[in-house]
Amino acid sequence: MFDHPSFASHERVLWHEHSESGLRAIIALHDTTLGPAAGGLRRWHYADDFAALDDVLRLSRGMTYKNALAGLPFGGGKAVILADEPATEAQLHAFGELVESLGGRYVTAEDVGVNVADLRCVAQRTDYVSGVATAAGGDPSPWTARGVVQGIRAAVGFIDPTRDLDDLRVGIQGLGNVGFETARLLREAGARLVAADLDKDKRERAADELGAELVPVDEIVSQPVDVFVPCALGGVLTCDSVSRLQANVVAGAANNQLFDAAAGTALMRRGILYAPDYVINAGGIISVAREYLGEGDVAQLARAVDRIGERLLEIFERAQRAKRPSNLEADQMAERILDAARGEAPAQAPLRPVRVA
Repeated sequence: MFDHPSFASHERVLWHEHSESGLRAIIALHDTTLGPAAGGLRRWHYADDFAALDDVLRLSRGMTYKNALAGLPFGGGKAVILADEPATEAQLHAFGELVESLGGRYVTAEDVGVNVADLRCVAQRTDYVSGVATAAGGDPSPWTARGVVQGIRAAVGFIDPTRDLDDLRVGIQGLGNVGFETARLLREAGARLVAADLDKDKRERAADELGAELVPVDEIVSQPVDVFVPCALGGVLTCDSVSRLQANVVAGAANNQLFDAAAGTALMRRGILYAPDYVINAGGIISVAREYLGEGDVAQLARAVDRIGERLLEIFERAQRAKRPSNLEADQMAERILDAARGEAPAQAPLRPVRVA
């Protein structure tokens, strides 16, 4: 475990098997310097347990940096349920009991393969869950999409201040909740869409409702577009795939878009502007954090999410001055925030959730 390439000094990693319900889950708490670890629950079919471990470790570290740069009073954590099919009520209850046993050191929310109804089931066993409200909270995907569009606008403007989203050609990989909503907002702003997804129904919906041009999944990376928007699972940006990109900007909602640090360097060398994933996709965690803390005003939430664009501009400018890949610049900015906070005692008393009606 300690030699695992993605371990990155995690504070705690829990493997949990609940024989009665059949639940198999991992919770990873990366860093609680800024507060209780917060991050979503993912349900996925993994090739093996080690693939699940790598995923949860990388995701939880990303949540530490995401929460730090978003200015949230939370550390980084993540959870995965290892399952082919949607989790049962009994499994979700068992997961809620596992979260409760941590005494507030981890706050869970929605991620891939888990929906609001699932979270409400988890919430029957623990208060340390967010993303279940009906006001400024609940499903975080619209807020994630809003932040991604603001980030795309900032990236495009950084390259050419005269351009906006109108008539922009955008390639979208993945048409799930966040991907489709991102596509809808971009189309509403006048962008022209090229889209790909493994699901036929999602592809057809994008074509019918948004006028998207459809291409095979294995061809979306190499499309002649202005912006490539990865909204599926991680690891899509390898040195090989970067060599095939025709976009000037990569800015999407997927977590862990870079397969490794070399891919970030390859993007910089090709002159492709990369919006670090945990910065541009922070709208969802901003939403569920504000719900958890009882800060449910929609207008205030919208303003907080819209600041993602400003944050990215700062990263782009710093990276350009330092001649450093934007992903490394973002990492360093997050680490500076954590280093400053480490001068104080870490948050030992967990934040208590404020129930939002």
